[in-house]
Amino acid sequence: MAKPPITALVMHPVVFDELIRDDHMQRLRNLTNLIAEEPFREVAELEDAMQQVEVLVTSWGCPRIDAATIDQLPRLKFIAHLAGSVKGFLDDVVWRRGILVSNAVAANAVPVAEYTVAAILFANKKVFQLNRFYLDHHENRAPWTNEAPDVGNYRKTVGIVGASQVGRLVISLLAPFEIRILLYDPFVTPLAARDLGAVKVGLSELLSGSDVVSLHAPLLNDTHHMIGARELSLMRDGATLINTARGGLVDQDALLQELTKDRLFAVLDTTEPEVLPANSPFYRLANVFLTPHIAGSLGDETQRLTDFIVAEIERFARGNALQHLVRREHLARLA
Repeated sequence: MAKPPITALVMHPVVFDELIRDDHMQRLRNLTNLIAEEPFREVAELEDAMQQVEVLVTSWGCPRIDAATIDQLPRLKFIAHLAGSVKGFLDDVVWRRGILVSNAVAANAVPVAEYTVAAILFANKKVFQLNRFYLDHHENRAPWTNEAPDVGNYRKTVGIVGASQVGRLVISLLAPFEIRILLYDPFVTPLAARDLGAVKVGLSELLSGSDVVSLHAPLLNDTHHMIGARELSLMRDGATLINTARGGLVDQDALLQELTKDRLFAVLDTTEPEVLPANSPFYRLANVFLTPHIAGSLGDETQRLTDFIVAEIERFARGNALQHLVRREHLARLA
């Protein structure tokens, strides 16, 4: 291995304590020349070391790295972002200067996809509705033909909106089930969709043909409120909308109007705003299952993020190809 790269940790101390275990630190000591074993809150705190640092390990709580910051880091070669999206943290100048960037999006996609698959299976099994019925009536009405028509996952159709890291993983995790998968993503060809295990369709066809619709698109200008009144009206009676992506993908008012008709069900891990006001009707609707943005990495799942990034730093230190590069040409389509 070449000379260990001079490395600094730049993140909030609470994030550092949550994400980085002792064995992670030992690996970093072996792979790099750490300026300090405690994280810096600001790049400027590196002081004289700014002229020498070659690798920045960043995460939540890191300040934005802009052109002025990059000018003070003449030897910087690699930013390893110990979190998901780099938007909001890194200026485009980072890529223009030829600095490599990796993040842990692929690691964070795993628990989101697991949550989504669980929600899909529960939705088709009518678990949410039957749970409410059982709590209210305290009786077993098997086979539940009246209370839960069309119950079950066998040969159901699931629509995936967005072939993101999470969307692709959801499709992969659904492979063992006898479920038909439709995919809407304008950047994926029909052949590529087939290779993923899905059928590429237009958004209208997906919405009207799916028992469950799950959103995995990034929130961009073009995708803001992509699911509005017209789109919701296309969904089948009794269908479920799952949103583990971004609340802004859905017109919240239009969704509320559709849900109050008791025609659809929704599993919402993300909303607009992120935390709904205390008087929001969404809290009271029986056909809505709300969680407070928990689908992503929590608890021991956060360690997967660090495992991914430390492995990426090891590849960099050994001169091997990186596996989780964030490419400049993809930024416009990333969350």
